[in-house]
Amino acid sequence: MIVRERPNAIALLFALRGSVVPEILPHIAFVALFSVVVAALSHYQLIDLTSLTIMPVTLLGIVLSILLGFRNNAAYDRWWEARKQWGQMVNEIRSLARASGALLGEDAAARRALLMQVLAHAVTLKGQLRGETVNEELLAWVSAEQRDAALAKANPADAFLAQAGGLLGEQYRQGALDSMGLKILDERLAALSGIQAASERIASTPLPFAYTLLVHRTAYVYCYLLPFALIGGMGWATPILAAAVAYTFFGIDRLSEHLETPFGRAPNDLPLDALCRIHEISVADALGEAAPAPLPVKNFQLQ
Repeated sequence: MIVRERPNAIALLFALRGSVVPEILPHIAFVALFSVVVAALSHYQLIDLTSLTIMPVTLLGIVLSILLGFRNNAAYDRWWEARKQWGQMVNEIRSLARASGALLGEDAAARRALLMQVLAHAVTLKGQLRGETVNEELLAWVSAEQRDAALAKANPADAFLAQAGGLLGEQYRQGALDSMGLKILDERLAALSGIQAASERIASTPLPFAYTLLVHRTAYVYCYLLPFALIGGMGWATPILAAAVAYTFFGIDRLSEHLETPFGRAPNDLPLDALCRIHEISVADALGEAAPAPLPVKNFQLQ
């Protein structure tokens, strides 16, 4: 995720980090080049475009604006819901750490094991959502035996929650935890399970492809029809305006694609590494241990 102070108006015009310009620049260049060809054909009277009006393109532009606006809102809703879910995870882990201190305070080892399994759950979920391997990273929180047992399951992140639930059950059977305490702590695990389910839903259910295809095709058709409607009134200035319009429509289309999948490592994706570090800090503070430093921002980007 891009983290930086807002630059001044001039610097903002030329900022590239976090922008979609590098990705859409070839498409903008093709539209501009195509507009130059149309302008040249019209200038040398090889084609007659004087009878064309801008009205059909205007109507198509209105439709395209509505489609792009709806898709962009839907994509942003996915991004924001994902951020809210991981923000809620911060709250749930802190609540679990606080409640476990009150209910398992006499058994420091069991409390620490419970919180370590929750940290392993968060890191494993991060890896699953990003399609990355976190096997070695897990050894900072759990034993190799616990890690291997979880990784052997179809859903390792959920397996760590199951291990945490098993630990609570063992404490209950030993009499170290009463039924009310078990219910309170298990509710926190259930909330973490709900966050995982919501994250998996966002990651595995993209916007309908047919809708994405319709918006993408309409944007291309509009940008390549625009020079024919503008050439009569703007002449050689047509490529400039066509490129500006292409930047707007292609940019919104590509940005929507980024926001649609918020769990990756693209500049505008969520900083899951930094959020997992917040979990580590919360748990370390609760256990009275030395807390690691928050992840730094590198090149205006927080992973």
